[in-house]
Amino acid sequence: MTESAVAPGAQGQEGEGKHGPLDGLRVIELGTLLAGPFAGRLLGDMGAEIIKVEAPGKPDPLRDWGHARYKGRSLWWPVQSRNKKCVTLNLRVEKGQELLRELLKQSDVVTENFRPGTLERWNLGHERLSEINPRVILVRISGYGQTGPYAKRAGFASVAEAMGGIRHINGFPDEPPPRTGISLGDSLAAMFGVQGLLAAIYERDVAGSGKGQVVDVSLMEASFALLESAVPEYDRLGIVRQPSGTFLKGVAPSNIFKSKDDKWVVIGANHDNVFRRLCNAMGMPELKDDPKFATHLARGENQEEIDGIIAVWVKERDAREVDDILNEAGVICGPIYTVADIFEDPQFQARDMLLEHDDPEFGSFIGPGIVPKFSHTPGRLRWSGTWDEGSHNAEIWGGMLGLAEDELSALKAEGVI
Repeated sequence: MTESAVAPGAQGQEGEGKHGPLDGLRVIELGTLLAGPFAGRLLGDMGAEIIKVEAPGKPDPLRDWGHARYKGRSLWWPVQSRNKKCVTLNLRVEKGQELLRELLKQSDVVTENFRPGTLERWNLGHERLSEINPRVILVRISGYGQTGPYAKRAGFASVAEAMGGIRHINGFPDEPPPRTGISLGDSLAAMFGVQGLLAAIYERDVAGSGKGQVVDVSLMEASFALLESAVPEYDRLGIVRQPSGTFLKGVAPSNIFKSKDDKWVVIGANHDNVFRRLCNAMGMPELKDDPKFATHLARGENQEEIDGIIAVWVKERDAREVDDILNEAGVICGPIYTVADIFEDPQFQARDMLLEHDDPEFGSFIGPGIVPKFSHTPGRLRWSGTWDEGSHNAEIWGGMLGLAEDELSALKAEGVI
């Protein structure tokens, strides 16, 4: 891996001076908006040096994305682009492509989420990149993958979730299939991209091939990967899994229940031992040995009845009381939180999941913490996403590639950076 530089103003790291387990990994981030940049954020959170490339004058639309504004700015950009070094570069012209190839000589990874064929049109496909740096790993995230009849289609998360199968099984029977309130397909593809990258690094550096490879991630396939047993169910039994609303068919009790104070609580007691604890906690020990409920299969067949019994018990109590009683008894239970509830929860606070960001324009704000946690080399927030386009041009093009100030000025005047 390359020797990683630390941006001016970055917070120091306690312990061994590392920024996380990926400290020393240099990643060139191409692409815009969600899937590719989210993968970059995850890698940056774990200490990788992320060099985010934006077209001069046409930056990542995420800088202005989202309906909520604070002091005229999007609150998505400074989180998604935290720990990243932003540079400008026109990849549509030869001089820009040449600069990227020079940067590649000192880098480990390239991530991109363009439509397949875009990098090849810019003479930056994997074959060309490998000639320059055989160790480079190229993570490619697209709607449908780099091959197949749909490869050249443009792809968004909404359609990928639909064609990947998870949209159909979401929601309630006989109602329009809703989407989640986030771009789930993008986030899933980003996480699979990071997983694939780490496996490729292991193969290159630990297994010892010394060579990079392409990690090809499809938004549609990332969504499809979550379907659990739906695929063999259809193959062997002809069953087309349908949306089931607030529960999973045949898995009981595992549902949501409304409390006396009109809050929703999730109770998951479908395991036999946990169900017995639930019966005792509700003061109904006789249910444990009732043939209709004594086993997992029996409860699945009598799902509506057992859920109804639990619903009556929950409705007689406030959500806090339900949560206290059941967790004390070892029953899996928890309230359905809004983000406001999350801000008040001590577990999120204790785990540093409400992380203070210091934005250079509008000051302090709270963003999401870093996942996962590492005991020896914890990742951390080093800086919030910068607003100035090309804020790290001097450091990367000047400091790293050795271009003089007059050369940088000329390239800027030509629209290359």
